[in-house]
Amino acid sequence: MRALPLAIGAGLWFIAAAGISAAQPETAGALKPASDFASIADDNERAIALFTEAGKVIQSPRCLNCHPANARPLQDDDGHPHQPLVVRGIGGTGVTGMHCSTCHGPANFDPGRVPGHPTWHLAPIEMAWVGKSLGEICTQIKDPERNGGKTLDDLVHHMAEDSLVGWGWHPGAGRTPAPGTQAEFGALIKAWVEGGAACPAS
Repeated sequence: MRALPLAIGAGLWFIAAAGISAAQPETAGALKPASDFASIADDNERAIALFTEAGKVIQSPRCLNCHPANARPLQDDDGHPHQPLVVRGIGGTGVTGMHCSTCHGPANFDPGRVPGHPTWHLAPIEMAWVGKSLGEICTQIKDPERNGGKTLDDLVHHMAEDSLVGWGWHPGAGRTPAPGTQAEFGALIKAWVEGGAACPAS
């Protein structure tokens, strides 16, 4: 008589395990090195190709989730609204009583699947990327009135060396890292700037 309960229990375990497995993130994709684009003779065409490759990072969930189109951050690889309900607040760090640091510590807390960084916060609303084409994002990030007054050289430094940007490649349990590495991404942005920083049409 014990065989049936054991069989049912084994079946339930298998279903649960399958669900857990299905929920695991995909392996991060690769990025082409900046040198792969050196053979493109036209500066504008090369710059557009470089930014398009870098766009694999910019339009990944690791970036888009913190560049939402409204006051609410997004979560996980599917980009669903943050749970519990939180909003941007002043400086992108949340509102009184629900600051980002209330739950997000200085490092990832994998047992609870809570991401963390010492300066965890949302990007300014002027840098909202969700719902925009790569070309629109490209134009946006070059605009000092929307990018916090950054020059193109500042952008290279931000993309290549900022540790909060770098979190995208070390996002903790249950989240797919951004494609490639931060060094490869930074090299693509640097080559894009050096080539004239042309933007894709769309």
